[in-house]
Amino acid sequence: MARPKHTTFDKKKIVAENRRARFDYHIEDTYEAGIALTGTEVKSLRSGEGSIAESYAEIRGGEAFLVNANVPEFSHGNRFNHEPKRPRKLLLHAREVEKLLGAVERKGMTLVPLSVYFNSRGRAKVELALAKGKQTHDKRATIKERDWKRDKARLMRDKG
Repeated sequence: MARPKHTTFDKKKIVAENRRARFDYHIEDTYEAGIALTGTEVKSLRSGEGSIAESYAEIRGGEAFLVNANVPEFSHGNRFNHEPKRPRKLLLHAREVEKLLGAVERKGMTLVPLSVYFNSRGRAKVELALAKGKQTHDKRATIKERDWKRDKARLMRDKG
């Protein structure tokens, strides 16, 4: 019998976060994926550098790749330093890749990275979301709801 999956992932050190993704997309499901990195990329991420703001994931040839994620060159790297925006392979089980590919092809969903972090064992991981894009009116509703929650908290604090 398979072990049950954790609902939340064990994040020890968050390196990069895509906060805009939760505003632009309806998040359906999240997955944790490892990243195939070179030595200087790991060192650069450990120093807290990196960005996934404009990145996305795609599936090519039965493998998942993180595209357009920026991991700047390591400051003390030599001629073997890495390329900052190269596509990085995501380490997922074959069954997960097939499930993601089916959702992307059939339902028109997108694979969006939510965060890059190091887990408790020191491994670099990506929190990957299967998401559907929001329309403009959905975004306005989200803003309206967020503002109301803020005003409600302010009123409760002042009155109570």
